[in-house]
Amino acid sequence: MKTKYIAVLLILLLVGIYMLSKDSKEKVAVISTKFGEMVIEFYPDVAPMHVESFITLAEENYFDGTTFHRVIPGFVIQGGDPNSKLENRAIHGTGGRAGKFFGIGDKDDSSTWLIPQEFNDIPHEKGILSMARTNDPNSASSQFFICHDNASFLDNNYTVFGKVIKGLEVIDLIVNVEKDMNDNPLEKVEMKVLISDKSEIIED
Repeated sequence: MKTKYIAVLLILLLVGIYMLSKDSKEKVAVISTKFGEMVIEFYPDVAPMHVESFITLAEENYFDGTTFHRVIPGFVIQGGDPNSKLENRAIHGTGGRAGKFFGIGDKDDSSTWLIPQEFNDIPHEKGILSMARTNDPNSASSQFFICHDNASFLDNNYTVFGKVIKGLEVIDLIVNVEKDMNDNPLEKVEMKVLISDKSEIIED
């Protein structure tokens, strides 16, 4: 009887894990800018913590009003820093936090939360969504980048956790705006990020 009870519990646990994974796969992010929208699918199978953090922050409206503060043709557009809402351009690219506590930082101080690396074999090519970090592999927060072109030297060194599946042309428009010496657009390219069911955004 006890063995049967344990077996049922294990089955329920496995079903729960499957449903969580399936739910993440069916979610997409819609990043809206003045140049149009980019629709991003997630890769929870290879980077579950990064996907969870991004979705959690987006559902808090954390990204809304932030900018793409670093744009480099042939490389990336980078955003997700709450400091980019501020007028002091010198601190753009220096802020951010994880969406939940993943064991790094002070559990009682959300501003210190970071995400452990989840490096994988998905190549950095145009449209790939990957996570920015410092020299410490376990230092990802809210800042992310989207590849404008192939960047194979980033492979297995940065965490890929999604890809643009609609709106690739928006990357081209953003990356070619006028910018300052720090690759920060002279006119802000603000974003709004909405998490939605894939079926409501992408027609089969």
